[in-house]
Amino acid sequence: MPSKDSALAEPVPEPSRARRSGAERREQIASAAERVARERGLDAVTLRAVAAEVGVGSALVAHHAPSMDDVVAGAFDAIVGAELADLEALRADEPDAEAALRALVATLLDGGRSDVTLIWVQAWALGRRNAALAERVRAQMDAWTAFLERIIRDGATAGRFRADDPGAVATQLLGMIDGLNAHALVSWRDGAERVRLTTLSLEAMLGLAPVAPSG
Repeated sequence: MPSKDSALAEPVPEPSRARRSGAERREQIASAAERVARERGLDAVTLRAVAAEVGVGSALVAHHAPSMDDVVAGAFDAIVGAELADLEALRADEPDAEAALRALVATLLDGGRSDVTLIWVQAWALGRRNAALAERVRAQMDAWTAFLERIIRDGATAGRFRADDPGAVATQLLGMIDGLNAHALVSWRDGAERVRLTTLSLEAMLGLAPVAPSG
């Protein structure tokens, strides 16, 4: 029986033999890496796996993407950047800062985004030995913090929040969300409890009155 690695080493040929430009190949490789990461995790983004996903030999992938560290970093960036874009759209649909913040906590901690949580957790670990990935992780964490800070500043300006240091509150909130989501990967507490715990902290940090549970 062939091993998993040997199967990856024998990609299915592309249906078309049309010659692709270097830019097209790089885009193809980036898209394949993102699919592999979403389906199997960031640590599964290897030269062989990406070549198999594209349907070409490993040498061709290596020619167009000589640094797999950069390929892994790009896959991470695409996945978490897409999630942030989703949440920015959610914020745009909810002009009230308090309602938006409560909705964001709920959607981020209800367990429905565990695939992206895994990408984050793996990126923090892999980033210790992948400088390109570590740089993207730091940039995305800054982007997420800035996103949350903007909402908190909006709420403070409108008189809804008490926040002397919105940046510090945003950083603390992101840390809580990341930590509880990481715990969820091993089924420690359920989504409703994670939302409740974070909401309690959020209300205390921003001087919000507790909202009675529905039902």
